[in-house]
Amino acid sequence: MPQGVTASSQVLPKRGRKKADPQEVLRLLRSQQGELEWARRYEPVDELMITILSQHTSDLNAERAYKALKAEFHSWDTAADADTVTIERAIRTAGLSKQKAPRIREVLRTIRERRGVLDLEFLKDLSLSEAKKWLQSLNGVGPKTAAVVLCFSFGLPAMAVDTHVYRVSRRLGLIGPKVNVGQAHILLEEMVPPEKVYPFHVYLIMHGRRICKAQRPLCESCVLNQICPSSLADAAATTQPKRDGKLTGQETAHGSRLHRD
Repeated sequence: MPQGVTASSQVLPKRGRKKADPQEVLRLLRSQQGELEWARRYEPVDELMITILSQHTSDLNAERAYKALKAEFHSWDTAADADTVTIERAIRTAGLSKQKAPRIREVLRTIRERRGVLDLEFLKDLSLSEAKKWLQSLNGVGPKTAAVVLCFSFGLPAMAVDTHVYRVSRRLGLIGPKVNVGQAHILLEEMVPPEKVYPFHVYLIMHGRRICKAQRPLCESCVLNQICPSSLADAAATTQPKRDGKLTGQETAHGSRLHRD
């Protein structure tokens, strides 16, 4: 299971309770967090790099490392030709720099060797499955990283499953307790129409961060507590969406990062 999901965080569906309807989950979270419209934040290679940097670190540290990397090299070709020590020094704030530096260089070099240029715009012309397969053929790029790039750089209906999405989905009964993360990407992606995959992903992440927390889920103030089979709230209680629940610019995909594990 994803890092951060521990035994103490396993609030799971109660026996006999009906799993939540994904369409109702989407409706209720939208009523609380507001409408979301997709817009590209980074170019695809940039999105790939910052997603690699965001693994196992804070949003702030990943952003700092990304900016330092761009300032140091100015172009991804320059970074691809650099030695790993220089890359490592630039991305130190992201943590695990000794592991991430060689991975970044290898990924950049592989893209250039295969395509002749450091550019991933061609992915938009592939089918979703083909684009996922191509990205995941890069060393160190798994289903989540591939989905982040395809969803956030191209607006494709790829569902990235991080710690928050995985935890919230299990508690809602959208996926079973034995479903692993790899399977969850496919199952959750198929639960909503393609045009709803992006907001579904963002809503679940933000709900996990704000309300459905790993250690102490705030079930009493959860907009989903009437349909959640894992809810610890009084079944007779009725929770209305809070007016202050809408996402801010710093919380959406166009503000802070959403994908760290």
